[in-house]
Amino acid sequence: MVDVSKETPERTEERLRRVLAAADLVVHEGAWCFEESPAAAPPALSSRTLAVVRDEDSWSALVPAADGAGDAERFGVFSFHFPAGVDNSGFVGWLATRLKRSLGTGVFVVCGSNRNRGGIYDHWGCPVELLPEAIAAVEALRREAAAP
Repeated sequence: MVDVSKETPERTEERLRRVLAAADLVVHEGAWCFEESPAAAPPALSSRTLAVVRDEDSWSALVPAADGAGDAERFGVFSFHFPAGVDNSGFVGWLATRLKRSLGTGVFVVCGSNRNRGGIYDHWGCPVELLPEAIAAVEALRREAAAP
């Protein structure tokens, strides 16, 4: 169930810092890209497919960027799984804003659900060359949240 929080901005900041500190963070190795296919031809799923989304015209599968990925944009990808029962409402906008400020670029987020691991999880992508900086910014926020 989605939580709706009515709280002050200061409380939201405190809560989301705790959410970040409690989340499982995974940094996915290598570069990733979106392989596109027409809406009439869904992509074949494999163990290398991290996420699939579609619009009216096409499918996009987030997969490891092959050496010959052509002109596809390359991304670094990291993921968060949130503990069950944690109110993570507003997390994407909150963290995306902080990463935009520190990295100078936006991010993409693809969300899914795995009830065996707490429910909602997020795959985050940024330009591959900025992945080390993005992870450093996330880790700094996690340390701040964990500090007494």
